Amino acid sequence: MIKFTVSKTAVLLSIPILLSACGENDSNSSQEENVGEALEYTITGIEPGSGTAEIARKALEEYDNLNGWDIQESSTAGMLTELGQAIDNEEPIVVTGWTPHYMFELYDLKMLEDPLNVFGGEEGINTLTRTGLEEDMPEAFEILDRFEWNTEHMQEVMLEALERDFEDVTTEWVDNNRDLVDEWTEGIDDVDGTPFELGSIPWDTERSSANVLARVLEEKGYDVTITNLDPAVIYQALNLGEVDATAGAWLPTTAGAFMETYGENIVDLGPNLTGTVIGYVVPTYMEDINSIEDLPAKD
Repeated sequence: MIKFTVSKTAVLLSIPILLSACGENDSNSSQEENVGEALEYTITGIEPGSGTAEIARKALEEYDNLNGWDIQESSTAGMLTELGQAIDNEEPIVVTGWTPHYMFELYDLKMLEDPLNVFGGEEGINTLTRTGLEEDMPEAFEILDRFEWNTEHMQEVMLEALERDFEDVTTEWVDNNRDLVDEWTEGIDDVDGTPFELGSIPWDTERSSANVLARVLEEKGYDVTITNLDPAVIYQALNLGEVDATAGAWLPTTAGAFMETYGENIVDLGPNLTGTVIGYVVPTYMEDINSIEDLPAKD
């Protein structure tokens, strides 16, 4: 803390400082209001019907200051395009985002604090299988049960796959991380061309884990097909036994409603990656917006 000697001179000098501080507070308030107006009180979202989109819309109902705000739902690719354009022009933007994701490697971003815990805090990405897989394909089931990696692994794959095909990237990743891969496969017998269907969601996080697992299962002799499905459909397919497994279930919050509806015939093997977070995301240059409660109310 800076200390001033109390004197007539100091008192006189303090007057403009105080006036300046008052002006800064007024400016901050004005900046917040301008953010809302500049955004037309709209948050840029992703695919409607996803667990993330449903929770993002729920936040509009839970936070009083978001009364009158809306979410523009489109696609993940559309959201990323708008985010990049806003950052190029250093314009305000609020998006529905999550980590791990390569957007946090490309841009200086921050996840807004969620005082009401609507987004549920940290969660895991779980591996799920259909009922009966352990009996039908015990080798694949054991690999899936052992599969575990971290955020850095996933983001490495995602970044490389921006410029190259996921299959090529994950083939190299498996080769370069042989010690970890061996932990998933040690002592497990090879098979001879057994078909295996992995369900995935066409987002880069899920594509990363699905393709890594596909390469590992193929090395053990499985004939792997990756089937991309909408978020809700993948849980229906697992419930009905139409796909064998997925490694992209964000639980307990994001996909919680899907598991409540379709989880009766789904086996949850637990997290293969921990520390994931979803929420509203802004560029770090939006210095006055650090919490969802900092977003200005619409008059």
